[in-house]
Amino acid sequence: MSASGRDAVVSALSHRAAGRIPVDFGSTSVTGIHVSCVAALRERYGLERRPVKVHEPYQMLGLLEDDLQRAMGIDVEGVFPRNTMFGFPIEDWKPWTFRGIEVLVPADFNTTAGQNGDTLIYPKGDTSVAPSGRMPKDGFFFDSIVRQKPIDEDRLDPADNLEEFTAIAEEDLAWFARSARDARATGRAVIANFGGTAFGDVALVRRPFSRTRKESATWPSGTCRRAAGGSISTRFSRVSARSPSETWEKIRVAVGGCVDAVFTCGTDFGTQTSAFCSVPAFRELYFPYYQRLNEWIHRNTNWKTFKHSCGSVERFIDSFIECGFDILNPGCRLGRGHGPRPA
Repeated sequence: MSASGRDAVVSALSHRAAGRIPVDFGSTSVTGIHVSCVAALRERYGLERRPVKVHEPYQMLGLLEDDLQRAMGIDVEGVFPRNTMFGFPIEDWKPWTFRGIEVLVPADFNTTAGQNGDTLIYPKGDTSVAPSGRMPKDGFFFDSIVRQKPIDEDRLDPADNLEEFTAIAEEDLAWFARSARDARATGRAVIANFGGTAFGDVALVRRPFSRTRKESATWPSGTCRRAAGGSISTRFSRVSARSPSETWEKIRVAVGGCVDAVFTCGTDFGTQTSAFCSVPAFRELYFPYYQRLNEWIHRNTNWKTFKHSCGSVERFIDSFIECGFDILNPGCRLGRGHGPRPA
C-alpha cells in the first residue's frame, strides 16, 4: 500500500478533504472481520489458499494479511496487545478446525467439548481451572461464562476488578514498539490498541482473561449499577483512572512517532432503541475520566483518540466530542431510539 493510504486517513481525521473515503477493516477489535469471512474474501480475490490466523478468539476475528489488505484497498494497520481477551499470547500458531474451515490459533488456545456440543475455552489456556468462554454448538464466537459466586452487593471492592489496570510489563512495551514499527512500514495509517483504559467496559466485567472468579458485578447488573450512579461504580472509575498516564507515557516513548490514532475504549452506552444510562449519569460516571485521558493524549502526542459504542448513542455524541474523542466507531444503530424503523 502506498503512503497515500495513510495520507487519506490523516487528512480525514484532520477534517481536510482526503480525495476519497479511507477504508478500515481489521485494525481494531471492533472493526475486525470474522475468520470465516476472511477465508471467503481470500477465495473471492483469488489469493493463495492458506489457513487464516484467529488473532482475536473472543469474537473469532481473522488476521487480514498484507495481500488481502492490498486487494481490498485497506488504508489502516492495527497494533494489537500481546495477549488475547482470554489472556494468552498471540504466538506459536497451531491448526484448528472451525466449521469445516482449517484455521490457525495461538498455542494456548485450548478448548474442550461441553454440553450440547458447546466449545469451552480457558483463561490463559489453563484447562485446570474453570472455562471462561463458551461457543454454542451452532455459534460463531465465544460468550463469557459467569464464574462469579453469588455477589454480596455491600462487599464489592473495585480492587477485585483491576487486573487489566496494573503497570505495563517490559515485554509488552517491547511488543508494542516492534509492532508499531512494523505497522508504520506498511505505509498505512496506524491505529494502536494498547488497552487499560476501558473504565468499566462490560465486555471485561466477566474477566475472561483471568483464572480467578472475582468480578465487580455480573452483567447486566454492573451496567444497571453504573446507570443508577452507584457508589461502587464511581469508586471503580476513580481507581481505574489513576494509572493510564504513567503507563501511556512509557508506551509513548516505546512507539515513538509510529502511531496515528489509538483505540481507547469500547464501552457500550446504547441498546438498539435506547441507552444504558442517561446523559447526566454518563457525564457523572464516565465523562471526567474520558476527558482526563483524552487531554493527556492530545497534550503529549499527535494521536487521535478512537471510541467505540454500540447502539442508540446520538444523545451522547455532544458529550463524546466535548470530552475529547476524535473518532466514534458505531456498532448497530445510532438512532434516537424511537422504536423500530419501517422496512
